[in-house]
Amino acid sequence: MKKRKNIHGISTFWNILFNLLIGLFAFLCVFPFLFVIMNSLADEQTLVQEGYRIIPSQFSFEAYSYIFTSTTQLIESFGLTLLVTVVGTLISLFLVSTYAYAISRRSFEFRTGFTFLAFFTMLFSGGLVPGYIVVTQLLHLQNTIWALILPLSMNAFFIIVMRTFFQTTIPDAIIESAKIDGAGEMRTFATIVLPISLPGIATIGLFSSLGYWNDWFNALLYYNKNGLVPPLQYLLMKIERSMEFLVQNSQYMGSFDGAATLPTETVRMAMVVLATLPIALAYPFFQRYFVQGLTVGSVKG
Repeated sequence: MKKRKNIHGISTFWNILFNLLIGLFAFLCVFPFLFVIMNSLADEQTLVQEGYRIIPSQFSFEAYSYIFTSTTQLIESFGLTLLVTVVGTLISLFLVSTYAYAISRRSFEFRTGFTFLAFFTMLFSGGLVPGYIVVTQLLHLQNTIWALILPLSMNAFFIIVMRTFFQTTIPDAIIESAKIDGAGEMRTFATIVLPISLPGIATIGLFSSLGYWNDWFNALLYYNKNGLVPPLQYLLMKIERSMEFLVQNSQYMGSFDGAATLPTETVRMAMVVLATLPIALAYPFFQRYFVQGLTVGSVKG
């Protein structure tokens, strides 16, 4: 008898080839960041003379030393950014998930209107000036930590994603059975819907965390009082601006002869590392839920 061919399997050759291609693609994704790390450890003069290299001929920690010694607020700024990221992500997850769950239920009478209200803001925003007036004049949040949290707490795209996730993942039969057992809406949402929706929650949480961690524009608009500790991204931007000012005006600064030799290129690389590495290290903890949240599409019976 002839052996039945497995139409769902692939040969060893193609299996190895696909693994090599995927490994090459993964390396190409990681390589730019490794390249930045290596060049942030390079000597400034060597970098100027030899250009960017995968492995610099001469290493130096001058860039990191300049960043840590040029300001005493780096640790405080890191703590502030971490606090804003954690608190903002939790608030964003609560607001987005509850809003999305409400408009995902067919029993909600005003679901169409609230869905349109969220979707409309994806097409037309209020603008920068009205937003600034609301935050500073109406809510009086200027120069407070809430000015860094609340403007990013609601995202229409996240709401639409979570609404679709709830519709395709949470069967109506589960909700109805919970109601028969006497559970209210909040209890059903907290004890039944949320545990099932961990992949979607983790995915939105990762996107929200990235938004809070990389945000510097709100600090530029609403967090500019002297004496306040700036967020990490805004502080790094201020360090780069001050360094560029010193380099460009070094010929007029006789008292500061070292301005022309500041490690400008390596400092830029070091800033990228300091701004990216913490959130990159947190990604593996979300990876399992992140993949599930992006790939789930239906409820398996």
